[in-house]
Amino acid sequence: MLKRQNNHFGLALFFVAIFCLTVANAFSQNGRKVASSKAVTYKIKILESLPHDINAYTQGLFFYKQQLYESAGQYGQSSFRKVDLKSGTILQSIKFPAKYFAEGSTVIGNRLYILTWMEKVVFVYDINTLKPLGQFFNPREGWGLTTDGKRLIMSDGSSNIFFLNPDTFQETGKISVTLNGKEVSKLNELEYIKGEIWANVYCEDKIVIINPLTGGVKAVVDCKNLLPQNMRTPQTDVLNGIAHDPVTDRIYITGKNWPRMFRISLLK
Repeated sequence: MLKRQNNHFGLALFFVAIFCLTVANAFSQNGRKVASSKAVTYKIKILESLPHDINAYTQGLFFYKQQLYESAGQYGQSSFRKVDLKSGTILQSIKFPAKYFAEGSTVIGNRLYILTWMEKVVFVYDINTLKPLGQFFNPREGWGLTTDGKRLIMSDGSSNIFFLNPDTFQETGKISVTLNGKEVSKLNELEYIKGEIWANVYCEDKIVIINPLTGGVKAVVDCKNLLPQNMRTPQTDVLNGIAHDPVTDRIYITGKNWPRMFRISLLK
């Protein structure tokens, strides 16, 4: 009797194992299907062309309470500025010592965070007064910075995006960004728009739209020929700068030392 019960028990275990393997295979197949799904490509429609400071080597661009802010880089020229959207005029600014190369910037609450490129310093200011509040140490290169309202989201020029505690600047998670299964490196300026991360790709005329949970690129925005050739000078540099105004749901993009900033929509 005991032997028969053991046989039944063994048979039951066999069928459970087969079931588990079937379910695991189904999930695996589904996972491969999701991973292999290709990103869609969008074109840009220009809705408005606005003045932009041609001397701004744009590193960060964002709205806070419908006010446009911008961080600009280069040693000896780095600054953070409050900008009039319509005229491009600088309303208020912070200038950094020549040893700092300012990078991406964003706001959580009333705190403004500004990265530096190689100096491993993150400056923190009161966004309302632009008075300094302190600094953090950043062990990586600083490139792009944005927020989902709770966490800081940072790029370092690699294919990784890091999630950081705004109170400590300690890493709480990260994702590796892939486009159709291949890593996307040189991720630069970032913007969090409606639950997705938009990222400039350094030296490429495109923006990738990233799933913040998986790192998979859902869409590529083709920005070729956005700035007309007759507006380019020897100082004109790469596409960089994405700003979304959540109140108006408007998106603006520009580039380093570009004379114009563009309000855009996406076209399939």
